[in-house]
Amino acid sequence: MMTLRLHGIDHIYLSVTDLNRSEEFYDRVMAALGLHKGDTPIGGARHAHYVTPSFQLTIRQARSIQKHDPESPGLHHLCFQALSKVDVDGCYQILSELGLNPTEPKLYPEYNPEYYATYFEDPDGIRLEIVSRTSYRRQLSEKWSEFHTFLNPLQTLRQKSEDAD
Repeated sequence: MMTLRLHGIDHIYLSVTDLNRSEEFYDRVMAALGLHKGDTPIGGARHAHYVTPSFQLTIRQARSIQKHDPESPGLHHLCFQALSKVDVDGCYQILSELGLNPTEPKLYPEYNPEYYATYFEDPDGIRLEIVSRTSYRRQLSEKWSEFHTFLNPLQTLRQKSEDAD
């Protein structure tokens, strides 16, 4: 059987209750964080596309108007990855200067001993996060070709390495 490899997330679409209000929010945030914008309509409907070299975030008008509930089925939150804690701190500063009230960046050891992040919300209450790249993510990338198990591959690989020592 051929093994496929997905490379990453290509794009994410968010439906928003007020496209004008959300576009103003995302324009300020995404421009400040270094993304670029496209405004090509799709199917005759206005969309705002925010792009990086590796992914795209698009917002569009929702067809039904109700506030986002992260505990209902669907999107819980959206997390962007920064390369370092210094970059997370820089993003926090930018978001603060934009008046968005992000949480103070801090470690969240309940997720991972190195998990360092800040959180903020968009106008519809969609929780957005910026996290620093951890050694766990680096190891996943570097050792990907060595994974042969589906469940907890990095843990399995580490255990085999410890057993060999």
